[in-house]
Amino acid sequence: MRSRYCAFVRRDAGHLLRTWHPRTRPARLDLDPGMRWTGLEVLDTTGGSAFHTSGTVTFRASYRGGSLHERSRFERVDGAWMYVDGDFPDA
Repeated sequence: MRSRYCAFVRRDAGHLLRTWHPRTRPARLDLDPGMRWTGLEVLDTTGGSAFHTSGTVTFRASYRGGSLHERSRFERVDGAWMYVDGDFPDA
């Protein structure tokens, strides 16, 4: 999760796509060059240990002017954690 947040901060679409589950990965990713991320707070996790094949991370990512609250789902693919999708608990 933290590496994906850093990739958003750096606008590293390649890393984001490499860590996105093949089943849900978009063909391309256009990141807003004006977006300024200012912080990440991990609020909760489930699963995600060496013994799990799936897990969730609930987080709040702050940006200039607001924040994004998401519960992300991850699955392990060939030993690597991949982002599957997420939902927005505040919605």
